[in-house]
Amino acid sequence: MTSEQKAPQALTGLRILDFTQVLAGPFATQQLAQIGALVIKIEQPVTGDMTRGLMSASSDGMSPSFLTCNLGKRSLAIDLKHPNAREVIFKLVSQADAVVENFKPGTIERLGFGYEAIKAVKPDIVYASISGFGQEGPRATQPAFDGAIQAFSGMMSISGYPETGPVRSGYFSVDMSTSLNAAFSITAALFRRHVTGEGQRIDISMLDTAMMMQAPQMTAYTVSGVLPELLGNQSPTKQPTSNVFESLDGYVQIIAMKESQVEKLFKVLGHEKDYVKYSDPSTRLKCTDEINAILHPIIAGQTTAHWLQVFNQAGLPVSSIQNLAEAAAQAQFDHRLTFTEIDRPGGEDKVRVVSASHMAYPAPPTVQSPPPTLGADTQDILTELGYSEDDILTMKREQLI
Repeated sequence: MTSEQKAPQALTGLRILDFTQVLAGPFATQQLAQIGALVIKIEQPVTGDMTRGLMSASSDGMSPSFLTCNLGKRSLAIDLKHPNAREVIFKLVSQADAVVENFKPGTIERLGFGYEAIKAVKPDIVYASISGFGQEGPRATQPAFDGAIQAFSGMMSISGYPETGPVRSGYFSVDMSTSLNAAFSITAALFRRHVTGEGQRIDISMLDTAMMMQAPQMTAYTVSGVLPELLGNQSPTKQPTSNVFESLDGYVQIIAMKESQVEKLFKVLGHEKDYVKYSDPSTRLKCTDEINAILHPIIAGQTTAHWLQVFNQAGLPVSSIQNLAEAAAQAQFDHRLTFTEIDRPGGEDKVRVVSASHMAYPAPPTVQSPPPTLGADTQDILTELGYSEDDILTMKREQLI
């Protein structure tokens, strides 16, 4: 471990009580763990976080989704519906700096662990709730998943082709952006507490996050009243020089937005004289079909590798359309903290997982440990709270843990 990793991190020593499951909540608290927080994951006995078995051929409770969203946490398996659960949870709350939950609104209050109940135990607590639509409003209690929010928020209406209709993103765009939004909000509230001494109630919704992700497009509509069209892989600017082009053996994405870039594009393709005709963005919009008739056949006549070399030499933003294997193999990641290799819990093999989204010096984001097996830390956590071995045996007999 380097001296930079040993340096205190932003949240070193702070404790997070994590009631979340699936993606948005767990990935948010994992981001906090990687900048020093001690995160205790509360899970239902026997089943645990539903993501443990999601999209996985293995039955070990370590699905890829779970592995990459729960690094560095400890797991306490406890039945929150049990009448004796409150004593244990409130002891944990008394030591916590933040509580994070993503139950359907109203559920955690019925369990006895809502904001007011927690605040009564720890007045300066930062309490974050993550939900589909928010804690109040006509849709507050409606269950929500990533795809549903993509549809409801209008996100799908701006993705796809006119010929085939709207499409959802190929990844969990709302879940994962909500997790980063939540991590930011919680960290901001913890800093506010450091400054003011006051806790804070945070209400994070997937719908709000989806709107923030679409801020340019949504604001363009609210200002102009004009709904965006389905543009396929074309830039939202509709500029024909920014698009995905078919090559001889694949596809290349070219982004020529600045006037200097557009001029270079025409020059590289041998149509420098035509640039004079299309040197104004508004003209290019009106002449999209004409420009497509120039660009597409030329690019289709050479390989992707050829165009990458040519356009990179010209200083034009360009990329091949890589699959995940090609993207993950890029040498650029050798200079980043995006991926971390961990021991697979319960197995002998090592696995490579996505972990950090930024770098910092000193004290970079650090994976404290592999994700926990279900209830792996239950006994240790209870012992640290002052419970004896007999107490813990009693809890097991009563099926509290």
